[in-house]
Amino acid sequence: MAHAVDSGQTGGPWGGAALLTDPIRFAGVGGGGGEMDLPASRGRWRKRSARSHAPLLVAVLVLLIPASLLLSSAYSSLLRSILPFSGFGGGGGGGGRRCGRSPELEGERFLWYAPHSGFSNQVGELRNAAVAAALLNRTLVVPPVLDHHAVVLGSCPKFRVADASDLRAAVWDHSMQLLRERRYVSMGDIIDLSPIKATVRTIDFRVFVSLWCGVDMRKTCFSGLCCAVSGGGSLPGDYDRCRSMLSGLGGSENGCVYPVQDDCRTTVWTYQENNDGALDSFQPDEDLKKRKKISYVRRRKDMYKALGPGSEAEDASLLAFGTLFSGPYKGSESYFDIHESPKDRRLQTILEKVEFLPFAPEIIAAGKEFARKKIKEPFLCAQLRLLDGQFKNHWKATFSALKEKLKAVALEMKKTQGSNPIHMFMMTDLPPANWSKTYLADIAKDGRYKLHTLKESDELVAQTAERLMAAEHGVRSGFIPKNIANTRKDCDPVQLPEILLYVEESVCSCASLGFVGTAGSTIAGSIETMRKNNVCQL
Repeated sequence: MAHAVDSGQTGGPWGGAALLTDPIRFAGVGGGGGEMDLPASRGRWRKRSARSHAPLLVAVLVLLIPASLLLSSAYSSLLRSILPFSGFGGGGGGGGRRCGRSPELEGERFLWYAPHSGFSNQVGELRNAAVAAALLNRTLVVPPVLDHHAVVLGSCPKFRVADASDLRAAVWDHSMQLLRERRYVSMGDIIDLSPIKATVRTIDFRVFVSLWCGVDMRKTCFSGLCCAVSGGGSLPGDYDRCRSMLSGLGGSENGCVYPVQDDCRTTVWTYQENNDGALDSFQPDEDLKKRKKISYVRRRKDMYKALGPGSEAEDASLLAFGTLFSGPYKGSESYFDIHESPKDRRLQTILEKVEFLPFAPEIIAAGKEFARKKIKEPFLCAQLRLLDGQFKNHWKATFSALKEKLKAVALEMKKTQGSNPIHMFMMTDLPPANWSKTYLADIAKDGRYKLHTLKESDELVAQTAERLMAAEHGVRSGFIPKNIANTRKDCDPVQLPEILLYVEESVCSCASLGFVGTAGSTIAGSIETMRKNNVCQL
């Protein structure tokens, strides 16, 4: 459950009400009723003389024009954009309060969070979010895959992090950028969520935003089911309002949203430790307090007591976290310290399941295919992170580890295969054109080794990306409205995602001669976990 920062890189039943809201019902909001109140008697018009026909025609037109507007989806969207959000749809807390626009979500409570940094860190946050959703009996909103470091947290050890509301707003803004550029891909498309499906309820971000906010998300879709479930007529104001609600910048929205503001500067989340409110072992040192003029005190806080039954957050339809990333630091955890639950068997089962969430089947299959049909021989995998962040300063140590591994493999192979070359799959962020005068260039020219690499443009990668997006795992793995579950609609597909990294990791999981990775890289940690769980069985 713990992940180091790689600066290089889910209650009750769903409602069965109809998805679409009658625009005439909107017309009644604030007008004293749910339907248009047209005149019932026309007798007094008959008593007028022929000279009164012109005023009669004008009066009829005055009534008909607004009526036609009220029946139009465009006017309905406009009206929605200027009326209070919480007055529409279903879902949410008690006391007659209505949160969200779709009755499909009535009675459900959701958990949303703000992922950030590289992909491996985003996967770590997804695991922690699944645990939190299960603990608090909420439906997890599964986010998109964010571009590498498009959203940045900061540094927990230095007590310099972005506020939770700003993080959530940044995630929304980047998600809308992905929508505009038609590059959206869900974490549920890339990561196989089936291991937690029986214990954690989920809903894809696109489906949630379409139903809860009433906005059109079809530009994030590749295939028909997503297009059917993510549609809607909306105006720019709808997107702005949804941003305000999900980020918490608009406050609690009449109690519909509970924005969690606790972050790693003040809080370490725990569960059933009997030390709720106690000081955490890691605190800012006196020098940092003086230099940065900070006065933060980190306390261990029981998540269930703070955000579960009996808390202010319990009745909110949406519980919105900032980051849920955490990593070990100086004998403690930076933010999320729920790794075992011996007193709660249900949660312990979930903790065990989220420890390893594999890639989608298409990605695993692609790795196996490359190993079996392209490499064809037992091979070593080397993962070398050389360009990003801290790793660009550690080339010597990275290459030294590779040299030692090659020596060990060579000695072992001499006993069994004689002088055959060592097959090695290389995954690195250093382009081959820049290998000159590096240890990689020496390996490439050395007849004792046979290198294998993959590129994003390779046919295997491109075909896997298309199969992956056509499968629509992200939408299918979570809640889908019953009246749309078997529906498909055509819409322009998004671009195929860049999945080279994931396929490379899958190839490395098949390396029978071993694996050598970059120290401190969460990518290396991900590959080690895949190998430990025997993902690849050729």
